[in-house]
Amino acid sequence: MDVRVKFLGGAQSVTGSKFLLEVDDFKILIDCGLFQGLKKLRLRNWEDFPIDVKEIDAIILTHAHLDHSGYVPRMVKQGYKKHVCCTEATADLLEIMWMDSAKLQEEEAEFAKKKGYSKHENPLALYDQKDAEAALKTVVPKKFENLFDLTENIQIKFHPAGHILGASSVEVILKGTTQEKNIIFSGDLGRNSDPVLFPPTFFKNSDVVFLESTYGDRLNDVSKVQEELKQHILDHMNEGVIMIPAFTVGRTQNLLFYLHELMRTGQIPHLPVYLDSPMAISVTHLYKKYDNQHRLQDKDIFDDKNFHYIREHQQSRTLDALENRAIIISASGMLTGGRILSHLFKRLGNKNDLLLMVGFQAEGTRGRDILEGKESVKIYGEEIPIKCQFAKIDGLSAHADQTELIDWYSRFEKALKFTFLVHGEVEAMEALKNKLEEKEVNNVFIPDYMESFELFSGI
Repeated sequence: MDVRVKFLGGAQSVTGSKFLLEVDDFKILIDCGLFQGLKKLRLRNWEDFPIDVKEIDAIILTHAHLDHSGYVPRMVKQGYKKHVCCTEATADLLEIMWMDSAKLQEEEAEFAKKKGYSKHENPLALYDQKDAEAALKTVVPKKFENLFDLTENIQIKFHPAGHILGASSVEVILKGTTQEKNIIFSGDLGRNSDPVLFPPTFFKNSDVVFLESTYGDRLNDVSKVQEELKQHILDHMNEGVIMIPAFTVGRTQNLLFYLHELMRTGQIPHLPVYLDSPMAISVTHLYKKYDNQHRLQDKDIFDDKNFHYIREHQQSRTLDALENRAIIISASGMLTGGRILSHLFKRLGNKNDLLLMVGFQAEGTRGRDILEGKESVKIYGEEIPIKCQFAKIDGLSAHADQTELIDWYSRFEKALKFTFLVHGEVEAMEALKNKLEEKEVNNVFIPDYMESFELFSGI
């Protein structure tokens, strides 16, 4: 049995995760994400897939975030018809996220055509809602910790990763004629002390590990999050509206937890909190369905009387009239699309409003541009000047920080044949690689896009 891997995404970038694992002639795609951020990355979504999608025998998804799952409908559009395996909660999330992604792409293509700001005479969506519906028919949900067969020689097991609801680390077990080998894809790892989700699974043994490195170069103290959030709210609630862009899965629910606790304990006044994201609202309901996967089993925080759930566009537009003492939470978390753009379009020029970012902002996104001090950003084809106040809270990230990544890795009891650092910007990967090598870890690689490695030969 010969085993190879080719990095089709998630290599020296935090988006587009796609790892092509070839076991003899059997081809498995671990994650199938969209590229986001820099234009040169986003253009890869439109390029021909490096191999015929019909040659891929299975897709395995670590979790539902679009940078790990969002390219699947495009694959199906190109002719992929086999199984997409993931956890049960991930399968439910995909139904929400793929349909929403397709709808947004259709709307943005139509808007670009109407306003004439696209370079293309007839701008198209990467995929539409029919493609998303077809993709959903390929999804096969699997339970956590249940081993299942892809072939007689390849087995898969999903382990909780703690990043978002349903997120997993993927264990691949290869049964060769002479020996057995093990490969672990960490997926996106959550925090050890997240207030909502349980910590990620730790492993003792493996031969090869693919380790995410989003925060490989920094520390994010989760213990300070509630105090920082409190201070920003107290400082700005009477001056203007506080806008918080947040990922619909995970980040939004953590924010609601913190806001509920701050108001319940009297640390901030009772304020209206508008959750302006139909997708986030649908996701929040799944926390009740999968109550055994998080710490909120006995708490009805999502029913807080101060929380207002905005589904309709007309309701969303009425939020433009708000002047102060209100919080708007909306997607997307990196300001790349969704309803947050309409709020930014109206409010970036308001010096009294606060844009409070609570997650990683990838290179090339509007969020990163704002944090780096750009004077304006383009929204709906117009350059919008940035006059509002802005700030960032780091500890609210759903990603393990450098200390937690090293702690996760240190649980392996024996040296690994290969350690691949993925899903991170180059600086973060190099910092994490240096830290691991200081601990005498060998064979740590930072793969490049489209680079291939032979993992095992003749097993």
